Amino acid sequence: MTDLNKIYLFRMTHIDNIPHILKCGITHVSSPNCNKQYIPIGDSSLINSRAGFIMPNGKKIGTYIPFYFWGRMPMLYVIQKGFNNVAVTNPENIVYCVLTIAKVIEHKLEFVFTNGHAVDQYSDFFGITDIAQIENIVDFNAVKTQYWKNDNDLDLKRRKEAEFLIGCDIPVTAIAGYIVYSENACVKLQQMGVKNEIRINNNFYF
Repeated sequence: MTDLNKIYLFRMTHIDNIPHILKCGITHVSSPNCNKQYIPIGDSSLINSRAGFIMPNGKKIGTYIPFYFWGRMPMLYVIQKGFNNVAVTNPENIVYCVLTIAKVIEHKLEFVFTNGHAVDQYSDFFGITDIAQIENIVDFNAVKTQYWKNDNDLDLKRRKEAEFLIGCDIPVTAIAGYIVYSENACVKLQQMGVKNEIRINNNFYF
């Protein structure tokens, strides 16, 4: 049986966004509690294109807060290397906020999840009624692979980028912990007032 306490969700953010998260949780851009000084690190063109994408439930993907099922995703590579006109962000300034699916359910947060990149035509959407089967739906071997270019598996990158999308603000009590690149980043989070577990794991970065 799937242990939802052991299936983790990862959202990347700039380290300077952490004080607002500690105060208000992880908030959506349209939330009344949103961070007015939010520092983005993603691909704005991709974010804009996703905003109007209609999911099978009739809602726009842009109204959800996206998470991955692992670290070291293709988008992180773009962020760290500065491809697609994305500004380069030093890994020390990138923090993973980590949740568990069990905590999401405990907090009664509305969600959907996919078996691949959410806007890819080959990806399917699932909800709470499917959550017990998530290990059979999401290809966790693909999700956790370090390299996504494989001439023998052209669908690998899509499956690696499976998503968990939460349709509301996420209270700070739902956050299990944080992953950072270095000891310096860990100390900075502690100075900001983070009390949760902070793990240093540079294997989650490029």
